Amino acid sequence: MPAPLLAIPSTPDLPERADAVVIGGGIIGVCAAYYLARQGVSVALLEKGRIGAEQSSRNWGWCRQQNRDARELPLSTKSLELWEEITAELGEDLGFRRCGLFYLSDDQAELDGWAKWRDFAITQGVTTHMLSAAEATERGAMTGKSWLGGVFSPTDGIADPARAAPLIAKGVIKHGGSIHQFCAARGVETEAGRVSGVITEKGVIKTSQVVMAGGAWASSFCRQLGIRFPQASVRSSILSVMPGAKGLPDALHTAEVSVTRRGDGGYTLATSGRACLDPTPQQLRFSSHFLPMFAKRWQLLSPGDLQGWQYGHETRRKWALDRPTPMERVRILDPRPSERILRETLARARLLLPALGSVPVQAGWAGYIDSTPDGVPVIDEPANLPGFLLAAGFSGHGFGIGPGAGRLIAEMVTGKTPFVEHHQYRLARLNKGAWGKVSEF
Repeated sequence: MPAPLLAIPSTPDLPERADAVVIGGGIIGVCAAYYLARQGVSVALLEKGRIGAEQSSRNWGWCRQQNRDARELPLSTKSLELWEEITAELGEDLGFRRCGLFYLSDDQAELDGWAKWRDFAITQGVTTHMLSAAEATERGAMTGKSWLGGVFSPTDGIADPARAAPLIAKGVIKHGGSIHQFCAARGVETEAGRVSGVITEKGVIKTSQVVMAGGAWASSFCRQLGIRFPQASVRSSILSVMPGAKGLPDALHTAEVSVTRRGDGGYTLATSGRACLDPTPQQLRFSSHFLPMFAKRWQLLSPGDLQGWQYGHETRRKWALDRPTPMERVRILDPRPSERILRETLARARLLLPALGSVPVQAGWAGYIDSTPDGVPVIDEPANLPGFLLAAGFSGHGFGIGPGAGRLIAEMVTGKTPFVEHHQYRLARLNKGAWGKVSEF
C-alpha cells in the first residue's frame, strides 16, 4: 500500500493571469502559496499529480530543532511557531503537537555529539536536555533494557504527513489563491530576459513571479531554463503498523529504529539514514559534487536499481513544451520500497519495543529524498532569470521546516525584509566544493 494521503479538490478553472505561480504541491510549495495568498498576492499553485503525494506524505512527520545544522536552525525554530499558527488560523487538525522528541543511545561518541549540539543550541535559545544512564533507562522503560544515555527536546514535535500539505493547500484557497492538481508546468515564458508566464499542460498563466518547489524534479526542470542546480536523490523505504501498541512515546529515535505515532494511532517505523542509491543520468552528471557527502555517509547507502532511471525525474534530456513531458508520464513518484529494509526495520522495531510484537503492518512505501551536495536547501533567485525563485534540495528536512521556508519564500517574492538570514541558501555556493560543509544531521 502507498503512504496514506488526504485528497482535496482542485480549483475548477486555470487563471489567465496571477501575481505569482508556485510549481510543486509538496509542503514547501503549499506553504509558499499559503503565505503569498495571506499577503493578498493572487497565486496559482500547480501540481502535476496530487497535493502532497510525493515525499511530503512519505516522511516521518518530525518537526525538530534537535540536531539541526546551524544553517537551518533559525528556520526550524520559526517553523515550530508557524505550525501552531497555521493550525489555529485554519481551524484544521494538521496533527501538529509539541510532544517532544526522545533519543536513546548506547554509543558514547553519539552522546558526545548530542551534548556538543546541546551546548551550541543553548546559545541559540533552544532547550534540549541530556539524559543520564538512569534517566534514559527510566524514560526508555518501554524497551525493557538499560541505556547509556539519551536526549530529550521538549519543544520539538510532529505533524501528520497524510494531512498537513493538503489542508494547508485548502488554506491557499481560503485566502483567495487557486490549486490545480494534475496540471503539470512544462516550462517558463520570458520577456526582456525575465519571467512572463508559465506554460502548463492546460494553458499559459501570465505572471512575473515563479517559485520552483518541485522537489526531486527541480533540477531537471531548471536544466530546461539553463539553470545549473546540482541535485541528487536517494530512495528511502519505511512502513507503518496499525493502531494497538500501548505505552510508546509519540516520537523515539535510536540507532536501530525510529518510531513516530501517526494521526490514526498507528506508528511509522524507519531506520535512520538507510537508503538505496538508484543511478540516474543526473546523478552521474553531478557525481563529483556529491563526493564529500558520499564519503561521510556511504556506510548508510545500499546499491539501488533502475527505478530512478525509468521514472525520468532526474533526466538530462530537454523536452518540448507543446507535448507531454516526463512529469505527465509520471504524475506521482511512487517507487517500490526495499523489501529487505522493510523486513529489517520491522524486526528491529519489534525487538526493541515488545509492544509492537503483535501489531499488524498497515502499509509500506518508498520515496525519493532530494538533496544538495552539502545537505542544505537552495532558496534563491538564479542570476540569469529574474522572477524565478528556486526552493528545493531540502535533503530530508523539508517537512518540518516547510512553514518557515514558505514564509521566507513569500517575503522574498514580495520584496519584504526576510525574517531570517538566507545567504546560506544561495544557489551560487554549490559552484564550490562541499568538503567540510556537509550537514551533520
